[in-house]
Amino acid sequence: MSVGQGAPDTPAIETRSLTKAFGSQTAVDGLDLLVPAGAVFGFLGPNGSGKTTTIRMVLGLAAATSGTARVLGRAMPSELDAVLPRVGALVEGPAFYPFLSGRANLIRLDTADPHAATATRKARVEAALERVGLAAAAGKKVKAYSLGMKQRLGLANALLRPRELMVLDEPTNGLDPQGTREVRSLVRSLAAGGTTVFVSSHLLAEVEQICTHAAIMRAGKLVAQGTLDELRAAGTARITVLTPDDGAARSVLLRLGLEPEHVHASGDAPTRGAQNPAGAVVRAAMPTVALPGEDIVDALVEAGVRVRGFSVDAGSLEERFVALTGEGFDVAQ
Repeated sequence: MSVGQGAPDTPAIETRSLTKAFGSQTAVDGLDLLVPAGAVFGFLGPNGSGKTTTIRMVLGLAAATSGTARVLGRAMPSELDAVLPRVGALVEGPAFYPFLSGRANLIRLDTADPHAATATRKARVEAALERVGLAAAAGKKVKAYSLGMKQRLGLANALLRPRELMVLDEPTNGLDPQGTREVRSLVRSLAAGGTTVFVSSHLLAEVEQICTHAAIMRAGKLVAQGTLDELRAAGTARITVLTPDDGAARSVLLRLGLEPEHVHASGDAPTRGAQNPAGAVVRAAMPTVALPGEDIVDALVEAGVRVRGFSVDAGSLEERFVALTGEGFDVAQ
């Protein structure tokens, strides 16, 4: 059952010209962000690009210098009291009482929530601990927890009540591969239940595996946003042709408006000429994937090119990120 209560076409998060300056330094510059309801939204960018500052403004934890932010259709921070009970968040790492157990910390935090139901507190705490895989360690003092366990406890705190929006800042930080997989599964289950999930991350695998939409930040500015397919399609696709007629193949590709790259030998065979029995690998860049692959193959065959292999590789999210930010992207935990 969906936990959402707002109109289905109301964005979960919407900012207009949102700006945050610290003296002469602008951390977030004129941000126009749109997070559709029901999306798993990846918020990407190098360190220092303004991701966490944006999250803090959206949640009312930091005042904007200018611009506006709306969460679940409500203005922030003026309607903070109406919004926060509907939002769960894990931002900048969780902070807990080190000499209390994980369970005791959650009970204490839930008690401080004026909207939390006292009668169901114990059951909700136990369910949240179970959901993040901390049931066996619930009685241990938090000072004995690893960084990954503290991350899990922070997630459990965010899950103490049903939420329409979950905001997670680097949720897999400190987790081992198994813990990372469990968090991904948790995010999917939240989305399946109707919760919008906003994930700030620098991990390509995390974004590609769980997100439906993404936005990319660079130096405080939003440089791209949309569905993952839209972001990939905006990059450069590449085709690969295996043929012994590499010279003729290059000519055809040029005539089609493509950009042939270097020719590579297939195996130990020579790289050029029709006498190459194994064939050469000819690659070409396409600005878009609008030209169907079958049309390219037809043109090659009509020109007498012997095509022994053909593939189209759409632009990847990593390539798009690098093109927009000029920086590499971590691809694994």
